[in-house]
Amino acid sequence: QVQLVESGGGLVQAGSSLRLSCAASGRAFSAYSMGWFRQAPAKERDLVAYIAWTGLSPYYTDSVKGRFIVSRDNAKNTVYLQMNDLKPDDTAVYYCAASGLGAPRRVSDYPYWGQGTQVTVSS
Repeated sequence: QVQLVESGGGLVQAGSSLRLSCAASGRAFSAYSMGWFRQAPAKERDLVAYIAWTGLSPYYTDSVKGRFIVSRDNAKNTVYLQMNDLKPDDTAVYYCAASGLGAPRRVSDYPYWGQGTQVTVSS
């Protein structure tokens, strides 16, 4: 029902910024909450942020709060993750995901996933 493609990752130095984009195709994009997850090597996939279908009250995990901003443009079927003041611990593959729930925080809450985009932050 939803196909997702992430882009915008790269190799940057600590303190730099990146903006990730997730382009969605399929029906009813506006009906889905959109989440960003990340997975570092040999670690579990963790929630970074999500934004509900209304775009209100986005959620951020504590480690990125104040540095990252999640937003969505339903007219363009796109969700963004603006990442500022990047730190080496932010290094991971970042995944965009779509959920039918209003407050999805678990991997299992998201039935649709993008392919991931690598973000590497050097010190």
